[in-house]
Amino acid sequence: MTKSPRQALDILRTKMEAVANEFAAGKINRAQFNAIYGHFDEQRSIIERLLERNPDSNAWEQVFQAGHTSFLRDHFEARCTSYLIYRLNWPTPLMIGGPQQPNMDQIEPVLSALQGMDGRPPSGLARKLLNTGQWLVLALGGYALTIALFNLEPSASQLNRVRDLHNDFERANRSALARGTQTLDKMVFPQRALVETS
Repeated sequence: MTKSPRQALDILRTKMEAVANEFAAGKINRAQFNAIYGHFDEQRSIIERLLERNPDSNAWEQVFQAGHTSFLRDHFEARCTSYLIYRLNWPTPLMIGGPQQPNMDQIEPVLSALQGMDGRPPSGLARKLLNTGQWLVLALGGYALTIALFNLEPSASQLNRVRDLHNDFERANRSALARGTQTLDKMVFPQRALVETS
């Protein structure tokens, strides 16, 4: 239990530093950072103003309440709305998944640019803000590519997860991809984890 307003201000400052560290480590996205950091900063400002007006008041205790940050963290977390898996240089996806149908008018120009690229890297990870407000994340490998669409800007750890799931897809299906097999029932799709809820 926090016993003084000064202790509450110190705790808030520590929480603000922790949120900055989480963002720097890629654990939260920009929207999560802004919401959580802003919440702590607002609490801090209100407590400071209350103390200026009346240093003996206990009104600061009402401001220093826990519990809102988990809501903010969840509310502003980027969620994958759909994913597509393509064999390299093939016009149609091997698989499309997710709760929303992807807007192909937004995806096709990205695919065309990638396929027409001179000196395309053998693997990579990229992200792009689409004019719909969604974020497109592209993970490229030796045989295929994964496109994941997010409702908000994904965190660095979410980007890395898309890359890792794509790498696992290529690793698990390497022989089928190398042979050009299109029989999906012989393949596994780790990317499903992007949209599955627990």
